[in-house]
Amino acid sequence: MTDQRVTIDIAGGIADVRLSRPDKMNALDPAMFDAIARAIATLSVTLGLRAVVLSGEGRAFCAGLDMASMASGGSGTALGPRSHGPANLPQHVAWGWRTLAVPVIAAVHGVAFGGGFQIMTGADIRIAHPGARFAIRELHWGIVPDMAGIALWRTLARDDVLRELTYTAREFDAGEALAHGFVTRVADDPHAEALALARTIAGHNPNAIRAAKRLFAVAADADGHVIMQAESDEQVALLGSANQAEAVRANLEKRPAVFIDTA
Repeated sequence: MTDQRVTIDIAGGIADVRLSRPDKMNALDPAMFDAIARAIATLSVTLGLRAVVLSGEGRAFCAGLDMASMASGGSGTALGPRSHGPANLPQHVAWGWRTLAVPVIAAVHGVAFGGGFQIMTGADIRIAHPGARFAIRELHWGIVPDMAGIALWRTLARDDVLRELTYTAREFDAGEALAHGFVTRVADDPHAEALALARTIAGHNPNAIRAAKRLFAVAADADGHVIMQAESDEQVALLGSANQAEAVRANLEKRPAVFIDTA
């Protein structure tokens, strides 16, 4: 699928999603917000989907808000109704990746600033180029992070680190991002690395992968009792299912598994 600002290519159950406004380093204007939301909606109903790789075309992952667009009349990110469950549209373009049933892997190069940084952290896993640069940039413009960043970062980095990076709006490199937990690992070719990881994920029981993602979603807010009950409920549903039996057979027979996609 090709949208005005986002492209989606699907092969082998893996969606290769690219922000496609390279002349502006994939900066976020109203059209980009809408296109990302449409991409998330499309992926949420795509049958046979097993994993998503999210990246940016051109020199950067995403440079953040298109401030020129805002200055010429584009709406600020805080505006708008709760149009996507608990989120408004700009929050949804970051948080929405967490709501997808399958894992999302962000492949990051160039810069991920402000809103781009928040979108990146909406992914389950983040692979960055060694030369990538990052910033929680909003205070530079006299505003606060409001694209679900605060909700996303609490499971990634220490509170004092988040405060320092937010209050200063300073840039930091891939090594520091890795040390803080914003980046999963660093690779010279993050897109190729992300696709390879997606293929590994796609080779596992898709029902179990989706169940695991649901469990991690519960773990962010629930207490231990609720999490343990959720673990048991998911396991009961998986044990003895067709795809779980196929995983066992394939391992015993030392062959690739052939799973049935039920969603």
